[in-house]
Amino acid sequence: MNRHSFLSFILAALITIQAKAQIFGGTPPSVKWKSVNTIPAEIIFPPGLDTEARQVGFLISALSRATLPTIGNRQNKVDIVFHNLTIVPNGYVQLAPFRSEFQLTPSQNSFDLGSLPWNQMLAIHEYRHVQQYNNFCVGLAKAFYFLFGQDGLAFANSVAVPNWFFEGDAVYQETLVSQQGRGRLPLFLAGYEALWVSKKNYSWMKLRNGSYRDYTPDHYPLGYMLVAYGRDVYGKDFWARTADEAAAFKGLFYPLQKSIQRNAHIPFDSFHIRALNYFQEQLSDDAYNSPSAIFGKSNRHFVADELFPQFTDSNRLIFVNSNYYRPPAFAEQETGNSKLRRLKFRAVTLDDAFSYRNNQLVYAAYEPDLRWGWRDYSVLRVLDLNSKKDRRLTSKTKYFSPDISPDGKQIVAVNMSITDQSSLDILSMDSGKILLRISNPERLVYTYPKYLSDNLLISAVRNNRGQMALLQISLPAGNQRVLVDWSMDPIGFVSAKNNKIYFTRTFEGQDQGFCLHEGNVFRLKADASSGNYQLSASDDKITWNSFTSAGFRLQVADTKNAFEEKPVHFNVLDTSEKHRIYSLDHPPFQIPFPIPDSSFEIKPYKAGTHIFNFHSWRPYINDPDYTLALLGQNVLNTFQSEIYIGYNSNEQYKKAGMDFTYGGLFPFINIGAEYRIDRNAYFKGQKIYWNELLPYFGLSVPLNLSRGQWLTSLEGGADITYHQQYFKGYYKDSIANNSYFSLDPQLSFTHQLQAGRMQIYPSFAQTLLLQYNRAISNIAGNQFLASASLYFPGLTATHSLVFKGAVQQRDSLNQVRFTNSFPFSRGYSGENFYQMYGFGINYNLPLAYPDWGFAELVYFLRIRANAFYDYTAVPFYTTNGPGVQSHYRSAGIEIYFDTKWWNQLALSFGIRYSRLLDPDYEGRGPNQWELILPLSILNNGYSNRLANP
Repeated sequence: MNRHSFLSFILAALITIQAKAQIFGGTPPSVKWKSVNTIPAEIIFPPGLDTEARQVGFLISALSRATLPTIGNRQNKVDIVFHNLTIVPNGYVQLAPFRSEFQLTPSQNSFDLGSLPWNQMLAIHEYRHVQQYNNFCVGLAKAFYFLFGQDGLAFANSVAVPNWFFEGDAVYQETLVSQQGRGRLPLFLAGYEALWVSKKNYSWMKLRNGSYRDYTPDHYPLGYMLVAYGRDVYGKDFWARTADEAAAFKGLFYPLQKSIQRNAHIPFDSFHIRALNYFQEQLSDDAYNSPSAIFGKSNRHFVADELFPQFTDSNRLIFVNSNYYRPPAFAEQETGNSKLRRLKFRAVTLDDAFSYRNNQLVYAAYEPDLRWGWRDYSVLRVLDLNSKKDRRLTSKTKYFSPDISPDGKQIVAVNMSITDQSSLDILSMDSGKILLRISNPERLVYTYPKYLSDNLLISAVRNNRGQMALLQISLPAGNQRVLVDWSMDPIGFVSAKNNKIYFTRTFEGQDQGFCLHEGNVFRLKADASSGNYQLSASDDKITWNSFTSAGFRLQVADTKNAFEEKPVHFNVLDTSEKHRIYSLDHPPFQIPFPIPDSSFEIKPYKAGTHIFNFHSWRPYINDPDYTLALLGQNVLNTFQSEIYIGYNSNEQYKKAGMDFTYGGLFPFINIGAEYRIDRNAYFKGQKIYWNELLPYFGLSVPLNLSRGQWLTSLEGGADITYHQQYFKGYYKDSIANNSYFSLDPQLSFTHQLQAGRMQIYPSFAQTLLLQYNRAISNIAGNQFLASASLYFPGLTATHSLVFKGAVQQRDSLNQVRFTNSFPFSRGYSGENFYQMYGFGINYNLPLAYPDWGFAELVYFLRIRANAFYDYTAVPFYTTNGPGVQSHYRSAGIEIYFDTKWWNQLALSFGIRYSRLLDPDYEGRGPNQWELILPLSILNNGYSNRLANP
């Protein structure tokens, strides 16, 4: 690949960093949108969410006045789109086009993301990103905006302002204007504390870029600590000045670092060291000698997360084992024995919670909708440990945190509706039929319900203020009794045994384990500096896990002496803070309760509003083609438009065209046209010129068939194109201006297991591509291609053996030639012969994990190799011409470098050496070297950790 296309790839990747979350054509056309119009935003939402939309309108209106001065003084209106059909709790703001999207189903885990009402949490966090983008269009970034539109601004901002500031500043705002926020949650900074107490002093670049082998926290807690330290030490205006100078590129290279140095009067290295020390020094001395610290020190690399442990008998535990080598699996282990027995890989899921009873377990698994990307489900699955059969119990549901009844006949699960309401459903263990739905007039959010007995449930619940309590619910009446009073301190991970209730609650700045018995609460005597989570008991033992730098680690103790004898009494007034941040004491605004009933008018929102919405000029450089395109996309992301001009340096022809795609119906509809000027070729020794018109129309359907452990996609479609040539010059009257239609159907299929973090490819996967091109009028011509890949495990879990095969055949008339996509043996000049078939064998393995970088420019995460052998057969045919071999074989090796650039752009590139075992058709030598930028249609599946807004 030449240097122009390499630079183009980097620029395009940087621009699209912020577009990863968007889903084109993801909402069914049956959704009838509404909107609330405020000065800072238009909020667009489905029916049933009027209250949530008005609340968000009030909050962002208040924030636009109260917190704007701490980042700048510019305010532009943004569109905010609500999505209530997805179960993924997330949100984002992006440019190109400028909008925000809220995914409104809340998480079950209150220790991770907090217990504030989810629409409010998204509003105070995501609107900070809106304020950031509104004020980062300055200086050189503004020049990029004038040149390339929002794409250019997104590129400039991503280069000048690192992601740790974007997210750290937003987390600081959510903590400042609420009684909670992640800055007050002990688990939020537990990752860094685990590194500190286990003496893992990673470099700044490793903390920024991560590692395949070692646990490293993401940029959210890192950014929060740096932003909070800056506010505490240098004042509330510090980041407004610093970020403004950085976005303007005052200091062309490393602008934020240089801006911090100017405003803090210390080098950036000193600043980030002092900021992290500011938090580390608030740790107690006991934390460095805790069991979690000792385990972290004794394991250099990440071991595994051991999650939701439960006793199968008095000496045996079952839990989720999630390591970096393989996908998450259910595993069994005897207490006091380190030997692990993996029972079965788990289906794709967003939540690790499960329930075990009578050799069966039930859990909630993720399933996407067949067609609509913004609609997905959480279905219940039952795994029989005797037969190892994992069956799907429900379909197209939104169930979370299931628990099996004591008699093993029923299941209770949290049901989340599309109108943001939570209920408890009792289902049949055999059929999945709903037996009882417990009403919820107070609009509580249930989390982690458990059976206390056949007719009593317990559950941690959130109210509409964000407070949490532990409730007891009677069956079938649904009468409720508060067992642990309401507080802003999170409660969760509930379990029960022998009329004793076990749970985790934030208390005195730590996530601690507790036992509720006969009206009194007793504290677990274990060290809680790294949290005590997911308590579960047998008749005589108690187990839980704690966070360490090598993963969540199980601990076991005798129940008799595990808890303090003196009951504890909770302070229900406010959240206890683990870290002292003085600048949080004087917020300019706090979320009121109740949020005033605003007078914002609700109106229907037309799906065709601002249908073109042009936002960017984007250059494409892929030598010999140079293109400049005007891009548009409507707010609902159902219509994409592109108008472009271009130049081909090989033939020196010009082109102009337009392309439009509508994704609001079941098939994608694509229509467009391209006009090429001064195409040329030699004919009878003379150069001839012609213009070419290529209008086209196409349909395609992307289907997501993922279920269970498998991620499966199927996409089919077809384009019909009209080809019209207009010859000019000397031959314009002697060569007919031919025209014809071509039909180009295509089908692609991918079927793969989830992959572990360190796996190069999934253990098992299959891909298939079918393409057919045919001229259907005036002239004759066709071409067919079939290619497939099979992925298998190698000698170890991180190795991969890949077999590839392909066959292609075209017509022999040579009246028209179609694009050649046949995977010719590597190293050779790929020719489009009449008939070809071939195969390849690849063995992929990791070579090293450097975890090293330099100059804040490039960081090397992994070096890997692929040894290959390719074979291409070319059967004899008269039109092939002289010098064509019957086969083309090559063997060689590829060395890939998995890197991150500028601490946030993931980019894999490599070098390929090919030894040609047969003569090349165009005379290439036997030793061929190439620079490669691999693109893979496979992925690592859905993360088993919850997404962050």
